[in-house]
Amino acid sequence: MHRYQVDVLIQGFPGRSICHGGLGWSTVTLIRGEGRTILLDVGAFGMRKPLERRLNEFSVNPEDVTDVVLTHAHYDHIVNFTLFPKARIWIGEIEMDWAAAQPPGFNPLPELYVQELVRSKQLTKVTSGQEFIPGIYAYAVPGHTPGHLLFVLNNGGQDILFTGDSAKNRAELLSRKVIDTDDAAESAQSIELIWQHWRKKPGNLLIPGHDLTMSLDSEGQPQYLGVREAGIRVWFTESIEHSDSIDLTHP
Repeated sequence: MHRYQVDVLIQGFPGRSICHGGLGWSTVTLIRGEGRTILLDVGAFGMRKPLERRLNEFSVNPEDVTDVVLTHAHYDHIVNFTLFPKARIWIGEIEMDWAAAQPPGFNPLPELYVQELVRSKQLTKVTSGQEFIPGIYAYAVPGHTPGHLLFVLNNGGQDILFTGDSAKNRAELLSRKVIDTDDAAESAQSIELIWQHWRKKPGNLLIPGHDLTMSLDSEGQPQYLGVREAGIRVWFTESIEHSDSIDLTHP
């Protein structure tokens, strides 16, 4: 039986900027156990200082990270892999081969980081159905990207699902529709697979790519765990000393 301590370091956010594209505020999770220190997705550039602070809070140095597990190849989930020099980097084989073949384009794929990852000796490709780390299984959930993976951590009596952007938030889980997808039909099928895994054991948790952690209530409906934290500090006056905070936690 595998026992891991799981802590969300960076809380994903279910929103996007109206005028400036994706916020890129994705979930980063720390998993410790079995002699490993694992990061599941590692975030975008803008998360580097918060990520550093959170790692310090858990007394984790970049050199301590043994494994970086990536749900898919978009910039807001992978670019910080360069910060962890001793980690084995796991990503889906289909995803990596697809991403490496893409020319530069107006999309969330960070071409230069993908090429660096392809050349890296730290890279190991994962296939669907594989238990690639003790207690952690990969399952194909294409749609958002062709090789996106769902990771299921068997943590004894409870499973923890990491959906990445195959189901970014509660709205996508409930509607079976994904806002950003290469194939809407595949995304819908992938979300059904996610629901099958989520319902397998009472008490299973789901950690999405851009939302709070969730559990299922007695009626099988997703309920948030924890408190959302999100906001923006802005400077609209002529004084650098004065700023305003905009709370993004409520409609």
